[in-house]
Amino acid sequence: MDGSRLARAQNAQTERGRCYWLQLEINALHEESSRQYEDMLELRKQNTALRAENEKLKKRVAELTATQPVESKAHHDPPSFIKPNIPEKRRRKPGRPVGHEGAFRSRPRKIDRHVHAALPVDGRRKLCCPECNTQLCEVKHHRRLVDDIVPSKVVAVCYHTQSGYCPSCRKRMESRGHDQPPAAPFDQPQLGLEAMATAAVMRVCYRLPLRQITQIFADLPGLSVSPAAISKQIQRMGRWLAGYYDQLQLMLRASRVVHADETGWRVDGKNNFLWTLTNEQGTLYHVDKSRGGKVIAALLGEAFGGTLVSDFYAVYDQFDCPQQKCVAHLLRELRDAVTEQPELAKHAFFRDCKSVVQAALRLKKLRGKLKSGEYQKRVKGLETRLANLGQKEWNQAEADRLAARLRKYGTRLTTFLHDPKVDGTNNAAERALRPQVVMRKITGGNRSEQGAQAWAILASVMRTAQQQGRDVLATIKILLRGNWSGKTPFNLLDFV
Repeated sequence: MDGSRLARAQNAQTERGRCYWLQLEINALHEESSRQYEDMLELRKQNTALRAENEKLKKRVAELTATQPVESKAHHDPPSFIKPNIPEKRRRKPGRPVGHEGAFRSRPRKIDRHVHAALPVDGRRKLCCPECNTQLCEVKHHRRLVDDIVPSKVVAVCYHTQSGYCPSCRKRMESRGHDQPPAAPFDQPQLGLEAMATAAVMRVCYRLPLRQITQIFADLPGLSVSPAAISKQIQRMGRWLAGYYDQLQLMLRASRVVHADETGWRVDGKNNFLWTLTNEQGTLYHVDKSRGGKVIAALLGEAFGGTLVSDFYAVYDQFDCPQQKCVAHLLRELRDAVTEQPELAKHAFFRDCKSVVQAALRLKKLRGKLKSGEYQKRVKGLETRLANLGQKEWNQAEADRLAARLRKYGTRLTTFLHDPKVDGTNNAAERALRPQVVMRKITGGNRSEQGAQAWAILASVMRTAQQQGRDVLATIKILLRGNWSGKTPFNLLDFV
């Protein structure tokens, strides 16, 4: 009897233990079930939102499909990396109008060589036809002008110089020819003035890769030179012309109007930035690692007092001077917003803002045709309309963003209407950057900081010479001769 009681007691203890662990497992399962139920509610909520968004997108697709021409539905949109075709529009027939006087090459001022091309003669010493030998009659004489180039060749020049030690200067002084470049550290043949200037123009103005320049030298004049040698000579020319670069910077700092812009640049495979300052007299390029405000402050100087024309990049706002923000950028943003969201084309802000900006650009062209009072009245009306557009709440993200820009810059959008020397767009700086963007695409930038600095100096000098209507190659040779001789024939301030 005691044994069976003990057995029952042990069984009861075992069952109580099992019940305890089963209760723990039930509690854990209950908690897991609660979590899964909450997740299910969240997923149902997301599913409902996605279904509503899907229905909205289906309606939008149906609307867009319904508004497309029938013939375009069969074509798929091109990938994003392919530029869209320019929309067809009525264009005038290329060329000059019918009846316009023809344009021909100008006649040379000087005839360098005369060549007499005679007809054949027969047995009686009479002029005859070159094809059937029939005697010719009504003989006339003509002058046919032909412009040609002389094949180039390599000219090896040996300069016989003298040197002597100067006790006062404590260095050896050596004589130098008129076109002789400064002596290289090693007694080896070096490139002359013509070769160096031509290589620099090919590299900077015509944006040719170094290997193509060496190939041209090898094919045309038969000059053997390596790409590294050309790169080294360009860096030397950059150091020689650095003084003219500084003069150009001072000229821009003292200018009444300066356009500024920046773009990406690559130096030794690393991202840098190319800055430009330009006006009607000259252009300055600068390559820097930073795109911060300290760069433009160092280029223009903190005391710049002219009018600065730029885009809406915030680093230009630090200057306490008259400024003009590029209204072409504003028009571009309005157009891009409408392109991405076509329904904004009928939005009041986008319609009115575009109308005001275009009216301001048209009014600028009428400045000399309108009376002063009438012109100022129209300017005041346009400024009031812009201010009203900036003060309203539009309850649309893009409209509110651009309205905030109108509030921030205010009259800096219409400075060009008050100053006849100021343009309403920053196209001048963008035109100055465009050739360098092509250069970046072809060459990939510079391989070293020294090369980037030299390139910026040469590009600035050559661009300035082009703006002044000067022969770039001749200008570079004159500036190099002036630096080598220590007697500057003229400086960049004389370009104005």
